[in-house]
Order: sequence, then structure tokens, then C-alpha cells
Amino acid sequence: MHIVVCIKQVPDSDKVTIDRETNRLNRAGVPSIINPFDENALEMALQLKDQHGGKVTVISMGPPQAEEALRTALSHGADEAILISDRKFGGADTWATSYTISLAIKKLGEVDLVLFGKQAIDGDTAQVGPGVAHFLDIPMLTYAKGIEVTGDTFKVNKVTEDGYEIWDIDKPCAATVVKEANELRMPSLKKKMAAKKAEIPVWGVEELQPDEEKIGLAGSPTKVSKVFAPPVKLNKEILSGEPSEMIKELIHKLKEQHIL
Repeated sequence: MHIVVCIKQVPDSDKVTIDRETNRLNRAGVPSIINPFDENALEMALQLKDQHGGKVTVISMGPPQAEEALRTALSHGADEAILISDRKFGGADTWATSYTISLAIKKLGEVDLVLFGKQAIDGDTAQVGPGVAHFLDIPMLTYAKGIEVTGDTFKVNKVTEDGYEIWDIDKPCAATVVKEANELRMPSLKKKMAAKKAEIPVWGVEELQPDEEKIGLAGSPTKVSKVFAPPVKLNKEILSGEPSEMIKELIHKLKEQHIL
């Protein structure tokens, strides 16, 4: 069984600023980590490997420093890592990113399961997982809490607002994993040392041979036209008196503001 886990390196801070000229995150000087939700996807893959054997490959798309996140994943038990990196991929939105990642997965050959974190903590779109599944033309389930192998299918425990659902999905398929699914295991010293020495191939335009009209900023149908902080209104009023009187006054004021 071959499982691919797509991870993203994200800023480990809430102090990330926005470049007002490019409308992109300014990551300079900000420490980076594996997207926390992606850790749950990685652990789920490792648990399935422990139970059934096979191989876990981690993929990340980003600048050269994203190699650090891949080495971290290797130290936790992933077998192979691939970095998708090329200046021509820069500025990609979720659509162009999904297309590019799908090309890398196709290049790997036969894959049974593709896992993603529920969402990334920097963009919060939760679009790349379903987007990759679309380009791979495979079924996708979001919010997976548990996955079992049942012959040629996967039995997936999907979290819903009211509880959970059990789905049977044919291989190959994809899923996004929720935080409640598990907790990433600690890496061993031996695997840490091996991860530092591991060779991580870098796949760019030459290796993936994409349609260059579909990658990077030029291939992104969505653009960030402006970034701004919403105005903060500081007008406050504290009501006092008996609860019944305060309720009447509050309703009166809400009606004045045409809120009720």
C-alpha cells in the first residue's frame, strides 16, 4: 500500500505581516513548522503503515526552506519525501497549487491513498485537498477521523456537525484529516539522524512538465487585489439598572440602529 501525505510549511507565529505591494505573507524572520493539521494526516498514514505495511511518501510544495518540514516528517517515520519547488510555481492560488501537486502524485505512479490536513492555519481555505482529488479524478472525503483498510476499499469515519458517518470508498481515494483523529508520535533519535542525511529530490517545471498557463500566479484564477484591516469601532455603552429595564432599553437602542 502506498500512501501520500501532502504537508505544508506554515509560519509558527501570529506576528506574520502582509507585504502591501504583493499582498502576500511576509515570512522573513518568522520560524516555520509543519501545518498542525497535516501532522494528523501524517500520523494516520503511519498508523495504517504499521497495521498493513507499505510506504508513506510526504510531498510539500513551497520554497527551498520547506525541505525542513519534509525532514521533520521523515524523522517521524515517513519513508520518502519530495519537494515541489520552482520560481515559476510562485504566487499560486489553491487551484494552481492543487494542479501542480496532482502532477507530482501522478509522477509517483500507483498510489492508494492521498491524505491532507483538514486545512492550513495560514490560508484556512481547506481547498487544496479536494482540488488535488479533482485533478487526480479520485473520490474525496473531508473531515476523516479514522480510516480502516477493508480489502480494496477504505472504511472512513467522517465527522459531521451532528456526529459521524461511515463511508466505504474504493481505492485510490483521498481524505482530509481532523485534529481529533490522533496525535503525532515522537521521532526517535535514529530516525532524526537518518532524516538529516536523507536526499530529498526537488521537482520543478522540468520534472513535472506542467501546462505553464496553469501554474503560479499566471495560472491562478483568483487574485488578492487588496489586503486591509477592518476598521475597529470603539463606541461602547454600558447599561445599568434592573435587568428588565436594561432589556427594554437594549431593545429600544437596537431598533434605533435598525438592527431589530
